[in-house]
Amino acid sequence: MSVLISPSLLAGDFSRMGEEAARIERCGADWLHIDVMDGHFVPNITLGAPVVKCLRKRTDLFFDVHLMISHPLQYAEDFVKAGAQMLTFHVECEDDTAETIEAIRSLGCRVGLSLKPNTPVETILPFLPQVDMVLVMTVEPGFGGQSFMPDMMPKVSAVRKAAPDLLLQVDGGISAKTIAQAAESGANVFVAGSAVFGAADPKAAIEELKTLAQSVIG
Repeated sequence: MSVLISPSLLAGDFSRMGEEAARIERCGADWLHIDVMDGHFVPNITLGAPVVKCLRKRTDLFFDVHLMISHPLQYAEDFVKAGAQMLTFHVECEDDTAETIEAIRSLGCRVGLSLKPNTPVETILPFLPQVDMVLVMTVEPGFGGQSFMPDMMPKVSAVRKAAPDLLLQVDGGISAKTIAQAAESGANVFVAGSAVFGAADPKAAIEELKTLAQSVIG
């Protein structure tokens, strides 16, 4: 199973987002993780579809858009039209999960489903056949720079056991110190924020993360 590194733009310089996206592409990132927060589902506010549309002009990276919003169904079409290629929303949102999955799929976009640390993994298991990826949050969503929560690894293992071929993403506190543990539990898509954007050499940081994870996955 391929290892994918998806640096989180949340850790980049928001005054230079287009340049940051292009820079991280040159450094060998596989995807670009774009966090969308509405100030309601989570306490922070980040960016909307118009910003994603502008970013799309600056990079050919796969856009991994994480909707931390209460009503993903309402905004899915806007983000797909803006250039999102994977739309991941939360099972805890206020919209119907099955309906939202179907709507995103009908737009020709890949679908991810995420869960917060306090949400039982059993909540998402029935939806695994309908999605392309599951995102297990390894921090509380809403802010960057938090510490990795190792007690989330049983959730990762449970998803991997139930869906051996599914893309399985972890987001929060991923670094050279934690990525092997996440990979051992079954993750193969890794969101890294400060570990990449905050590195003196982002290219070397991405290479190190990929090597560490790949050595575990094989």
